[in-house]
Amino acid sequence: MTTRIAVLASGGGSNLQALMDHLDARGSERGGEIVLVATDRPGAGVLERASERRIATATISGTPDSLSRLLEEHGIELIALAGYLCFVPDKVTKKYAGKIVNVHPSLLPAFGGAGMYGMKVHQAAIDAGVRVSGATVHFVDSQYDHGAIIAQWPVPVYPMDDARTLAARVLTVEHLLFPRVVDALAASRIRLTTGNRVSGSVTWQGTNEDQLFAIASSHSAEIAGTIDALLQR
Repeated sequence: MTTRIAVLASGGGSNLQALMDHLDARGSERGGEIVLVATDRPGAGVLERASERRIATATISGTPDSLSRLLEEHGIELIALAGYLCFVPDKVTKKYAGKIVNVHPSLLPAFGGAGMYGMKVHQAAIDAGVRVSGATVHFVDSQYDHGAIIAQWPVPVYPMDDARTLAARVLTVEHLLFPRVVDALAASRIRLTTGNRVSGSVTWQGTNEDQLFAIASSHSAEIAGTIDALLQR
């Protein structure tokens, strides 16, 4: 039996689309099934994407217990935050400890925390002059962007980049990393152990590391050594 997944998002839902496509490609080997897509923003594009797949949708009200009740009603076992901009109530993060994950567009703990989302993250990276940014998938706890890190993928920051060009490069990597982590967690190949440690790892069926490297860095000779070093950790 597959794990029942809820996806929470506030925007257009490109990470939702990547997750749906990945689970479709995995077929009978997928670890989970998306049974609910919820948002805090009526009319968000993520609702249309879900409706096209005949996935149940909901708009979350502002009351602290509304999300908890919604998840219970749909028998949710795993929560994936895909660009969800609201703080998840402690009641939910405690109940789903080790079963709720988020994707963030930087290499946490850099450029994370309250108020750090979307283009704000990428502009902060540009302003700081970093040469490497990336995407992080992590478990969610009672603080923004704080839970145990499951997986990261680095991308270069080029001298000519602005927030938009960096965002596009990071989003491409998010679309690879996020679905694989969610599927692995749904299949219990990854878990959160006592002591807030992550056990297990992500596998890359259908995508080899050479392809991932090309997507992340366009094989830039300027920082290839830096990326190679990060990949060896």
